[in-house]
Amino acid sequence: MKTIAIIPARGGSKRLPNKNILELNGHPLIAHSILYAQSNATIIEDIYVSTDDENIKKIALDYGAKVIDRPAGISGDLAPTISALKHVLSVIEPVENVVLLQVTNPLRPQNLLTEAFKIYKDLYCESLFTVSKNHRKFGEISQNKFFPFNYEIGQRSQDLNPLFYENGLLYIAKAKCIENNTIISENAYPFEVNHPFSEVDIDTIDDFGYANYLIKNTLI
Repeated sequence: MKTIAIIPARGGSKRLPNKNILELNGHPLIAHSILYAQSNATIIEDIYVSTDDENIKKIALDYGAKVIDRPAGISGDLAPTISALKHVLSVIEPVENVVLLQVTNPLRPQNLLTEAFKIYKDLYCESLFTVSKNHRKFGEISQNKFFPFNYEIGQRSQDLNPLFYENGLLYIAKAKCIENNTIISENAYPFEVNHPFSEVDIDTIDDFGYANYLIKNTLI
């Protein structure tokens, strides 16, 4: 059974209106994920964009993706991504694996999917997601007092116990996981990616500026 990519892209964006179709380095934002999926055609057989927006739909079709019209009931601000993935699987032929590509993470190292998918297959994973190492000192503020979370005051950054964050670059999961309402299963494999692209998650115009800077100044 085959592997597909799903790119959820609803029309409503409050912090950055029309975010998914704004131009980044000559292409609409959503096109970057479509082009990335196309560059991995040895793994991804079909590319589906799930959207409720006609402009996004037209761009997706122009770039060669297939489009699934997302119902209004799962297109609101509070609708979780998993609802869009489940809807796509409910209206297409059965597949084995789903690669989730988020529009807001348009920059990915070229070999990322190849390397991640090999581990996913070799280790018979139910799901895999990308993480990056944290190099910051975190803490909480309560009653105007700072309480360190992952370090002790005076400790050097290089001596921190490693913590990792979900960077959103890539998710791979068995279709059955998604049908069971999860993209990250209990035993999901955390695939470490330490690359400048992992810091890009576009929600504001400043994020766009940073992404443009990285495109022009970072070797993939």
